[in-house]
Amino acid sequence: MLLAIDVGNTNTVLGVFEGRRLLDHWRVETSTRRTSDEYGILVRQLFTHSGIDAARVSAVVVSSVVPPLQGNLEKMCERYFRTRPMFIGPGVKTGMPILYDNPREVGADRIVNAVSAYEKHHAGVLVVDFGTATTFDAVSPKGEYLGGAICPGINIAMEALFQNASKLPRVEFARPPHVVGRNTVHSIQSGLVFGYVGLVDGICARMQTELGFPVKVVATGGLAPLVASESKAIHEVDEFLTLEGLRIIYGRNHAS
Repeated sequence: MLLAIDVGNTNTVLGVFEGRRLLDHWRVETSTRRTSDEYGILVRQLFTHSGIDAARVSAVVVSSVVPPLQGNLEKMCERYFRTRPMFIGPGVKTGMPILYDNPREVGADRIVNAVSAYEKHHAGVLVVDFGTATTFDAVSPKGEYLGGAICPGINIAMEALFQNASKLPRVEFARPPHVVGRNTVHSIQSGLVFGYVGLVDGICARMQTELGFPVKVVATGGLAPLVASESKAIHEVDEFLTLEGLRIIYGRNHAS
């Protein structure tokens, strides 16, 4: 079995594959304060809760945008799964040319998402990932990573509003009854939900015009479903896009 780990700045998503089949998946808080033992015990408890034998894990692949965690994750994998993890980064075969000015600058999660979306559609794609940052990544019909855009994430915007406007409360990211809010909570929700829908649709439209070829717009990330339900640009939501990309890239580096 393959354990796939996607470490984001806010959350870490884990999934366990048997062949191509995703047996189960979990989302936990990313914490640089956890030790390798704490991570190991937590992951094994998740396996036990799902009735999966952790001893059957023979490989681990990791995408991380939190460099301080790499050492602890390596120790965790070696002690609790008896294997050295493969980290997505320079030297790993992705099967996708990176046409960024400096390919080393591209976040591992963005490359993984691009590989996954292109493998699924084999056409021009735009990936919108609603994580700590909201990212847009463009892939050509030939399967080349072209670049994209990075915006503050929805939760960052919500927290900034609460922290910097003393009379505004924290609110749930939820669709309000009307675009024209009739109270403060609904007004904030309108600005967040429809503001990000407008941002997504606007950037996707500009990218589509600049690219000059048709694109499939795929969204992923925890908040993707709500934005996608209001967006005119997003064609589909793929909850497991990153985990699938990790599985694909691991396979390309261990073809045997």
